[in-house]
Amino acid sequence: MHEQWILRTELLWAFGVGVFVAAALSTILFTALTMGINPPSNVERVDPKALHLSGEFAEQNLGTSVAADGSVTVRAIATQFMFLPRCIAVPSNRRVTLRFASPDVIHGLLITGTNVNTMVIPGYVAQIHTEFTRTGDLLMPCHEFCGLGHSEMWATVRVLREEEFKPGPDGRISCAQ
Repeated sequence: MHEQWILRTELLWAFGVGVFVAAALSTILFTALTMGINPPSNVERVDPKALHLSGEFAEQNLGTSVAADGSVTVRAIATQFMFLPRCIAVPSNRRVTLRFASPDVIHGLLITGTNVNTMVIPGYVAQIHTEFTRTGDLLMPCHEFCGLGHSEMWATVRVLREEEFKPGPDGRISCAQ
């Protein structure tokens, strides 16, 4: 009699756990399909050994570029112990896409006075969308210890007024312009 009671209790618990797991999975599936709530999945991989040789993060492609549709994209490399390019020009009050990659170790970056704060991991592209609301020069330091020269690893983000933000015929703009 005692063994039958234990067996019934265990079966009841197993049934309860099964119902809970089914309900949890159903809720996740329902929200993913109906509300568009999904885990981050825009993982982009790059070969850190060949990062600078060709493609998006080749030296000639780094910096700020404006596409034909007016979208602004910044491409930069975080490498021991500097950001390339050292100065990035961006427009104020306009959506900007920042794309970073690293060929060597994990770096962290933030842009002071903004919501930009991310990790740059070798082999992956870190992408941030933001809008800069105030003009002037902003400091962009590395905030993840990356070696002995870490304290010297920083760059400048120059936020320009819309009338000052004038890309060249190739759609590129730098701090020197």
